[in-house]
This record gives sequence, C-alpha cells and structure tokens, in this order.
Amino acid sequence: MNALLHTESNRIIELMEQPTERRDAGWLKDAVQQAILLELATLPPYLCGMWSIDDASGGDVLDAVHAIVFDEMSHLGLACNLLTTIGGAPRLADEGAVPKYPGPLPGGVRPELTVFLSGLTKDSLEMYSRIEEPDDPLAEAVASPTSIGAFYNAILDVFREHPELITGARQVVKIMAAGHGSGNDVVALDSPAAVESAIAVIKEQGEGTSASPENPHPGEVGELAHYYVFREIYRGHKLIKVSTDPDEWDFQGAEIPMPHALPMGIVPSGGWPREGPTAVDVDTRNLLDGFNTSYSAMLGFLEQAWQQDLPAKAKVLLGKAVGEMFGLQEPAQSLMRRALPDGSGNAYGPEFRYVAA
Repeated sequence: MNALLHTESNRIIELMEQPTERRDAGWLKDAVQQAILLELATLPPYLCGMWSIDDASGGDVLDAVHAIVFDEMSHLGLACNLLTTIGGAPRLADEGAVPKYPGPLPGGVRPELTVFLSGLTKDSLEMYSRIEEPDDPLAEAVASPTSIGAFYNAILDVFREHPELITGARQVVKIMAAGHGSGNDVVALDSPAAVESAIAVIKEQGEGTSASPENPHPGEVGELAHYYVFREIYRGHKLIKVSTDPDEWDFQGAEIPMPHALPMGIVPSGGWPREGPTAVDVDTRNLLDGFNTSYSAMLGFLEQAWQQDLPAKAKVLLGKAVGEMFGLQEPAQSLMRRALPDGSGNAYGPEFRYVAA
C-alpha cells in the first residue's frame, strides 16, 4: 500500500511541520492529494445522516444537511482540479485512499476525533461539527487542534509562491444544480485567481469567516457555514446575532426540532460481521456487498474522469459516477430498516468499504 495514501497516517501533520522553504511542487502535490482524502472522508458520515432522516419530519433539517452534502461533493471536485492543474493525478479508487470507519480523519487532522457512520443523532451531529470546526469559532469557542482550514491556508500559500505551477490541465467542469449558489460550480482552475476562489469556497463554506458565521457562497441568503448549521441542529435553536459592536452570536433563535431518523447503528470496525453468531443474513449481506461495489465503482469513475485529456470523455465518466452515487440511497435506506439481531433497536447501515474491481 502506498504510504502517502494511507488515510490513517499522519501525513498532513508531517507536511505542516515542514519549513516553508521546503514547500515546493512535490510538497504541493502531496498536500493536495491529502486534501482530496479529507474531502472524501466527510461524505460517508454526512450521507448516512442525511439518508436516515425521515422525509415527512425532516423539513428544514433535511434540506440543510442535503445542502452541506452538495457542497462537499463540489469541494471534492475542486480539490481534484487543484491537483490536476499542477500536473498531479487524483487517487480515489485505492484501498489506502478510502477512509475506514470508525477511524480518524486522514493525515492526522484533529487526532482526538473518531469519525463514524450512523444515522442522525446528537452524537453524530457533534462529530460532524468537530470535523468542520474553525480554529476560532464565533460561537461556542473551544480550544482545538489545527483545523482543515489551516491546512488549506498552507496549500494556498504555496500556490501563491509558485503560480507558474498552475497549468489548467485535465480540468473537469460541472455546473451544479441551479439555485444552490455559484460557489458550488466545479470550475476550471487555470489561473491564480481561480485557485484563490476555489480554496476560499472550500474553507468558508465549511468554517465561515472570521467576521461572520454565514456562508459567503450560499444558495440562499443567510445560509450559514457548515459548522454553524450542525451546531444549530445539535443545540435545537437557530444561531442569531445577539449584540453588536462587537458582534456576538448565540443559539437563541427559533426552535429547530430534531427530526425522526431511521435507527442506523454505528458501523463496527471492519464492517458488519460476516461470520459468527452475529453474522448478517444472506439478504443483508447482498445489500451490503452491492452497496460497497457500487460505491467503489463510483470512485473508479471519478478517478478516471480526472485522468482524461479529452473533456468529453471526462464528462461521460463524471456522469457515470453521479449515476452510481444516486443509486446508493435506496440500498442504504433498505439497510437502515433492517434491525440488528442484538435487540438494541438499532439497524444496519452502509459500510462504505472499498472493493477492488
């Protein structure tokens, strides 16, 4: 296994510890690949939470989590364009690239955090918000290790030092759904300005800015950055400005009821057992294996899309990846309706395990 792709390594910490004078083209390619792994790692937990929400009671919470998932998909695409524009090739369809759950975020970011797969619960919302947490939140400030945003700041600094590395090669372009904000378009990164804009979108949609918790690239006016959306749902109240000069924000707004969710339990290490007294039944195993196969195929199509010199071929491959992605919801929710045999009242759920073709 390629050690640089191992999601349980401390590669990001190692990269951040390198002195700035040693951060060259090789450093940048390595760092952006790690950023791709980070973006990929957020999708499975957020998708499990979104798919578990009952459509009838989900309302604004379902819409909010859906918007965040949408954002994260575009961030993954932008990160892949960041790598190909400097001559790299994204790795996604690789056992080392695909995060294992429960486990850490790739690269050693926030080492105190364990990322897991489950339905939408208070515990999962706490975990989601810690993934997105800025270094200095404007509400509920806590001491925390270096954020994902700080890592992107380091990447941006190297792009600024070496603008000559930006070639615009193998750029996959995707105009996302209308009405969700121009920041969600996966655009060609063929200039320093385009790179600056892309990194700002990735950082600020997740963390907000030092001046405001609002998403500067929203689909709707007043949309908050991901961290604050998750804290709102967790706290059960909207975040509002409670004073000015200086601005202060607190969760004192309208109530946000916790929606009913399918009772997906936490996927155990290594996935649901295939052997022994608690082994899954044949039908459940088929659902799990089929989901993992489709997920792996999706990653393969994405990886191939960013290896294409011809935009038309890249577009076809991206379309195949999107098709596989939309096909994951039905088997995931079917699993969430299958009770675990332990009498806990919890249910199965997707494992998001990579299966080599």
